[in-house]
Amino acid sequence: MRALTSLPWGPMARMTGRRALLAVPVLLAVTFGVFAIAAASPFDPVKAYAGDAGLTASQESLDQIRHNLGVDQPLLTRWWDWLTGALTGDLGDSASLRAPVSQVIGERLGWSVLLCTLAFVVAVLLGTVLGVLAARWRGGMFDRMVTGAAYALEAAPPFWLGLLAIWLCALKLGVLPAGGLTDTGSPTATAGQIARHVVLPALVLAVSQLPWFVLYVRQGVGDALAEDAVRGARSRGLRERTVLLQHALRSGLLPVLTLIGSRVPELITGALLVETVFSWPGIAAATVQAATGVDFPLLAALTVLATAAVLIGNLLSDLLYGLADPRVAFDG
Repeated sequence: MRALTSLPWGPMARMTGRRALLAVPVLLAVTFGVFAIAAASPFDPVKAYAGDAGLTASQESLDQIRHNLGVDQPLLTRWWDWLTGALTGDLGDSASLRAPVSQVIGERLGWSVLLCTLAFVVAVLLGTVLGVLAARWRGGMFDRMVTGAAYALEAAPPFWLGLLAIWLCALKLGVLPAGGLTDTGSPTATAGQIARHVVLPALVLAVSQLPWFVLYVRQGVGDALAEDAVRGARSRGLRERTVLLQHALRSGLLPVLTLIGSRVPELITGALLVETVFSWPGIAAATVQAATGVDFPLLAALTVLATAAVLIGNLLSDLLYGLADPRVAFDG
C-alpha cells in the first residue's frame, strides 16, 4: 500500500490531462486531412458503391446515389456533418461495406487488438531476453548471431515473413493452419481453434518488431555494464547474475521504454499486412476497402483509431519512463 501511495499520481494525472487536451486539435486535423485527401482522390465513391451496375446506370441514378452518400456536398460540410455525428456516437454508415461504421469496427477491432497485443508482448519479452544475453556476452558468438539476425530481420517486410511462415509451418510441416480464424467447415469459432490460428500471425508480427527491442536492450544493458556503479557492485563481490538483473538491466531498459511508443505506428502497419496475408478478420480488410472505395466515414474513423493508438502509446512510454527513472519529471 505504501508503494502505491508513494507514486506521483498527481503529476501523472496532470500530464495525462495535458496530453488529452493536445490530442483534440491533432485528431481534428487528422480527420479533416482524411476528408481532404479523399476528396482529391481520383477514385469515385459512387462508382465504387454501384459496382458493375454503375456501368449501365443512368446519370440521374448516379446523381441520386451521390446525394444519398452525401458526397455531393462541399468538403467542409461533409467533414463537419461527420464530426458532429461522431461526437454523439454516430460514426455514419460505411458505403463500401454496407453497414454502420460502428458495427464494422466493433466486429473487427477486437481481433486486431488480440493479434497486436500478443505480438507486442512476445516481441518485448523475447527481445529483452535476447538483448540481455547478447550484452552479457558482447562480442562473442551468441552476440554476433543475435545481432546479425536482428539486422537481417529489420530489412524483411512483414508480408514476406508471413508468406515464408505459411510455406514452412503450414505447407511443409503442417503444424499450424495457414490462415483464417477457424478450421474449414467449422460453423463456430472455438477457443482452441482461435488459439491455433492466432499463433502463426502473432509470431510473424512479433518477429517483425523483434529486432528493435533486441538491439536497444543489447545497447542499453551493454552500456550499463560499463558504468562505474555496476563495476562497484562487482567489486563488492556480488554475483554476476545479481549485477546483471538488479543493476545493469534496470538502467539499460530505460531507453526501451521510449521505444514502446515509437513502435506503435509500425505495429499497426505491420498488423495490416499480416492480417491480409493470413486472412485474419481484423481491420485490415476494412481499411483496404475504405481506401479503394473512398469511404469517407470509415476512413475517418479508422484513422482516428490509429492516431489515438499512437498518442496513447507515446503517453504510456513517457509515463513508464518517468516511473522507472525518478529524475524525470512529468512535465510533458
